[in-house]
Amino acid sequence: MIDQPDPALLAAVETAVPGIARTRASDRLGLAHDASHYLLTPQAVLVPQDAAQVAALLRAGLPLTFRSGGTSLSGQAVSDRLLVDTRRHFRGIEVLDDGARVRVQPGAVLRQVNARLAPYGRKLGPDPASESACTIGGVVANNSSGMTCGTHANTYRTLESMTLVLPSGTVIDTGAPDADDRLRALEPALAEGLDRLRERVRGNPESVRRIQVQFALKNTMGYGLNSFLDHDTPVQILAHLVIGSEGTLGFVAEAVFRTVPAHRLAATGLLVLPTLHAAMAAMPALVEAGPAAVELLDAESLRVAQTDPKADDVLRTLDVKAHAALLVEWQESDADLLAERERAAERAFADLHLAAPARLSREAGGRAGLWHIRKGLYAAVAGARPSGTTALLEDVAVPVPALADLCDDLTDLFTAHRYERSVIFGHAKDGNLHFMINERFGTDLDRYAAFTEDMVAAVLGKGGTLKAEHGTGRVMAPFVRRQYGDELYEVMREVKRLCDPAGTLNPGVVLTDDDDAHLRDLKQVVTVEPEVDRCVECGYCEPVCPSRDLTTTPRQRIVLRRELAAARAAGDHALVAELESDYGYDAVDTCAVDGMCATACPVLINTGDLTKRLRAERHGRLARKGWTSAARHWDGVTRAMNLALDTAAATPAPLPEAASRAARNVAGADAVPQWSRDLPKGGARRRPRPAHRPAAVYLPSCLNTMFAPAAGGPGVMTAFQRLAERAGVELLVPEGIASLCCGTPWSSKGYADGHATMAGQVRTVLDRIENTSGVPVVSDAASCTEGFRHLLPGVEVMDAVAYTAGHLLPRLTVKRRMPSLALHPTCSSARLGLDPAITRLAEAIAEKVVVPDDWQCCAFAGDRGLLHPELTASATRAEAAAVIASGSRAHASVNRTCELGLTRATGKTYHHLLEYLDRATD
Repeated sequence: MIDQPDPALLAAVETAVPGIARTRASDRLGLAHDASHYLLTPQAVLVPQDAAQVAALLRAGLPLTFRSGGTSLSGQAVSDRLLVDTRRHFRGIEVLDDGARVRVQPGAVLRQVNARLAPYGRKLGPDPASESACTIGGVVANNSSGMTCGTHANTYRTLESMTLVLPSGTVIDTGAPDADDRLRALEPALAEGLDRLRERVRGNPESVRRIQVQFALKNTMGYGLNSFLDHDTPVQILAHLVIGSEGTLGFVAEAVFRTVPAHRLAATGLLVLPTLHAAMAAMPALVEAGPAAVELLDAESLRVAQTDPKADDVLRTLDVKAHAALLVEWQESDADLLAERERAAERAFADLHLAAPARLSREAGGRAGLWHIRKGLYAAVAGARPSGTTALLEDVAVPVPALADLCDDLTDLFTAHRYERSVIFGHAKDGNLHFMINERFGTDLDRYAAFTEDMVAAVLGKGGTLKAEHGTGRVMAPFVRRQYGDELYEVMREVKRLCDPAGTLNPGVVLTDDDDAHLRDLKQVVTVEPEVDRCVECGYCEPVCPSRDLTTTPRQRIVLRRELAAARAAGDHALVAELESDYGYDAVDTCAVDGMCATACPVLINTGDLTKRLRAERHGRLARKGWTSAARHWDGVTRAMNLALDTAAATPAPLPEAASRAARNVAGADAVPQWSRDLPKGGARRRPRPAHRPAAVYLPSCLNTMFAPAAGGPGVMTAFQRLAERAGVELLVPEGIASLCCGTPWSSKGYADGHATMAGQVRTVLDRIENTSGVPVVSDAASCTEGFRHLLPGVEVMDAVAYTAGHLLPRLTVKRRMPSLALHPTCSSARLGLDPAITRLAEAIAEKVVVPDDWQCCAFAGDRGLLHPELTASATRAEAAAVIASGSRAHASVNRTCELGLTRATGKTYHHLLEYLDRATD
């Protein structure tokens, strides 16, 4: 059972900023979960649109906790008060000074910022493993660092200025020339207090010594008191105190970073050593060789890494016993300098007692595979945990000489406290270790409490810090005084009182008077279903989800299933009914089942599979029979759809629009498509094409029958066959083609019997074809290619784009090139690995190819864009703006329904990429 929101609190929100509060149980519970092991349900989720609205909330004295990416691990982004979602409306990115600087808002994802900087050969300094999902808000709030930036290029060192909204509602741009004058005029007590604390800290030799020792390490424990030593003016002290303050001192509405070079060359390798201690003992020699990164993986980490699809043969075949590995990388922008680095590395390797041969590689695919494994390691390890347990990831740092002893201590503690399958990994070059344990919080907490005390003693006894990267949060707030001592702890308390005298911002985080705060509000994970139980709620899936700004994300779909299970177990029937009522549209109807979540998920969860099963559970017997019958008579069904579109196009638009709206009102929006006047006429029936010596069996998509080509184009079916003829390549289109489909309409809707029926028909048709042994099957829509691959295991299935790039383009002559082409890859093309082929074709026919940084699945998803056009509108909004701004002369994709979705979103006519190639080679 969850408590009802406080009416007085909601009334205060509505008075301050009307219309931004979301109070449904599904909204509150969906955002209650983050990547940490804490769980608090907010009174409401607030979605402000700009800094002015945030300032209004703060002036009202409301208790606020800010959340953006939800990837934080220490409990700093959960609250039982008001949770402010800054991901949705704060995504601005502005590249400055040819990439030397960048202005960003807190909702911008780190990877997207780096994508904008890449053309300039620059990137942000912080490089956390969660870069695909974490946002600038968290990067600043946690003083993020990562694998290569150490303490020299972390957030604290590279953030130039910020626009800060203080708890009083005062807005300060710390980069403005009059920033100090403005602070002293508007917040005199704060400015004077910071001056006073600066002198207090600098006047105490022991405080100075302790700060210098602590912040020589990666350190996100408590507030960044090094600000008082590194900076003189109140504004700069304040700005750098806010870095790493976890939303307890103010709201960072915007930040300007100094960027660092993105070295274009790198050599990467995996060093396998016989033991963890041996790996740590190798560190001094390796560090002497100047690597950009040295990442540790212990034996349990290696066992999990072996299961990753990107693991190479050396890793996959290793007989892991007590081994440990070091992932090492050297980076340079000059090939000769990198070669020198490699030679120095080889000399260092020669003195190590390795358990497997060491090899550095510059090959992009192998390097990317190793980093994919490392960046997804926490979630992959956590995903392998026993069902019903919660994964806890701790994060500490000690001086590098103490690292080996700390590893030994931690291993002993795991054994002493009976934690099995615990793992140790991290940034060994910086003395920064991550370790993970699994706990069942529904039982006695004595073991976890005792382990924590012993771990704290071990780390502090070696001159370390209890939080290196992940922020103090709730998990280490009770131990801040122990790490810093009474004097510096009181300085931190005074910083909080000066900035936030009423204590309204993120209470209980960073500083607390509750010695047991880390043992409260712990997340208990219930066993639900296979698609759900592996999820560690890391949030890596969210940036690629097309419904994230409309309804729910994959993580939210999963946590709401967990909340439903918990509510059922508790007998809370009212909550179950409310959650189920909202879940249908929010999680099932508006899931594009595009599978992009699986490409981002470290444990390979495809929530589309969950959605398909849930859709299947909805279907009655008549619906199942109807869709199975449709599979048996697919030629007639597609021609009927063709005729319906032709009829609608020939009728005054208001009539079919009204008819479809009326039908949707009766049968439901998820059953009847919404016709609109931008839809094309019906297409052409697919017909067989015999061949004497076919080089490929061509299965044109049934989308060619349902939808006519985009205006001014022949359509991909005609274009591909003309390209093959021009290249002297024979294609065979089999008898019975008009009755075939890739099966996606049935699989996406959860009609398993219909899918099986269509699979049987496709196999029967292909089995009748003679003299095609070893000949690939080719389809002309990326989603259909993917569908045929599932239908035809063991058969080589290629997309027409890949076939053309590999077999036709070398035989063709491009006679004319267009000046610019905006290209929309698709979710299916991404999963099929078609990007290189798409790029090759596009660059062959266009002087400039534009792939928007903000592209993602358009969510048209077969008929999903017709059933729920609001889903496609939401998914394509950012990409459409980028396409329009690019001013490209032509626009292309590799799937007919994606062409429809992007045409609708941009107002620009999209054609299949092969149509443009056909025109260029004619």
